[in-house]
Amino acid sequence: MYYVGVDVHQRRSSVEILDQNGALYKRFQVFGRWPELIQRIDTEAPRPFAVCYEASCGYGYLHEQFSRMAHRVAVAHPGQLRLIYRSKKKHDRIDAAKIAKILYLDTVPEVHVPSMDIREWRALVEFRQRLVARHIAVKNQLQALLRGLAIVPVKGLWHRKGLQWLKELSLRDLDAVRRDLLLEELDQQHQKIQRLNRALAQIAARHPGITLLRTIPGVGVRTAEAVLAYVDDIRRFRRVGQVASYFGLIPCQDASAAKNRLGHITKDGPATARKLLVEASWMAIRRSPTIRQLFDRFVQEKPGRRKIAIVAVAHHLIRVMTAMLRTGEVWRESPLMTTGRHGTPIRPI
Repeated sequence: MYYVGVDVHQRRSSVEILDQNGALYKRFQVFGRWPELIQRIDTEAPRPFAVCYEASCGYGYLHEQFSRMAHRVAVAHPGQLRLIYRSKKKHDRIDAAKIAKILYLDTVPEVHVPSMDIREWRALVEFRQRLVARHIAVKNQLQALLRGLAIVPVKGLWHRKGLQWLKELSLRDLDAVRRDLLLEELDQQHQKIQRLNRALAQIAARHPGITLLRTIPGVGVRTAEAVLAYVDDIRRFRRVGQVASYFGLIPCQDASAAKNRLGHITKDGPATARKLLVEASWMAIRRSPTIRQLFDRFVQEKPGRRKIAIVAVAHHLIRVMTAMLRTGEVWRESPLMTTGRHGTPIRPI
């Protein structure tokens, strides 16, 4: 078996090939796009060989292409490659050599590579989130315009009658131009979001997990699809706690001897799914007595703990979702009867 380490870039990539004993067999650089890189490795790499590279934009495409020629393809987590990430000497050729070495030693911190369909689903979820953020930004600019002119908006400003009032509002020439352009952008963003919603609805209609997760009070289709798109295959997680860790909802930990310090959550993994889980948690505490009881126990009658408590509820929700996806059971309300470590309440699943 030969071991190929690749430091991938758009226009220039470095390749290091090690033989069966971990000694240098060949190294070279490819000046060109990814098709040239793939063709060069296919031509010059001896068989059989394993290949490793860091996950970045386009890692799924490279995985598909390398899988056709390599015995094994390993995609490394960039943040966990401490040998490269924290190195004080950064160079493409050196990085390729380090990647080849960890592949030879079988110590690659690998990431999951989903199928093309799942990658497209994730991209659509992320694209919608960016459009929603821009849509909100345009609304804020319109409100700032009114506030700067000391104009009190009518109730239901973003409904049809409110938007018509805003459109017919008499303003000075330059303010009117600004208002009109923002209203045009608001309408365009709304149409784009609706088109994305229709495309996502077609995917949701074919995925039974969406219906299952929506039985949880407060969890809507947007949260369910984001969780499912990033979980992909629930069987790749051996324990429920690994899913919470994947979504970055566990605290940072610094334990030494008798001291154990817990800090803020790690915020690893997909930020969009984590954000939607927190938003769903706020809705869940209003609609579910069980989750409301959990939230109140975390708050401990201290208003300053509300943010901590809502993140803890989001952590609880993703664990519940994991259990539901594994068993196929729907949500059921039940009182919190047991406690886990450090007195953390746990609802029986």
